[in-house]
Amino acid sequence: MTGAEAPTTPAARAGTVGLALVVGIIYGSVATIGHRNELRLGELVIPWGLVAAIVGVLALLVGIRLVAGGRLAAIGAAVGIVGTVALLTLPGRGGSVLITGDVIGTIWAVAPALVAVLVIAWPRLPARHRPASRAA
Repeated sequence: MTGAEAPTTPAARAGTVGLALVVGIIYGSVATIGHRNELRLGELVIPWGLVAAIVGVLALLVGIRLVAGGRLAAIGAAVGIVGTVALLTLPGRGGSVLITGDVIGTIWAVAPALVAVLVIAWPRLPARHRPASRAA
């Protein structure tokens, strides 16, 4: 690897996973609040908030997996996202909910977990070797 190397000490790994967990909690909260946004064009309804939230989960987990150099930090972020979405599915003290039981709410309740499983289970690609450059 020529870029950022994965942390090698247990303390550095724990810090990376902890930071990924916090980022996942923050993103899960923000995306849960925004997943209900939609664009109406006449009778056509485009749930752009849901699409943006799911694409954001994918981008966050892939990015963390690539930057951190493995699955462990991506698992931390996924636990943060999925745990936050699960927590915000429950009704509050007054009975209000952020994730309703309709189609969009159900998709948002399930999609982050499916995306997380796909990103974490995706096999590691072999490193590509560059041919040695020839000096003239």
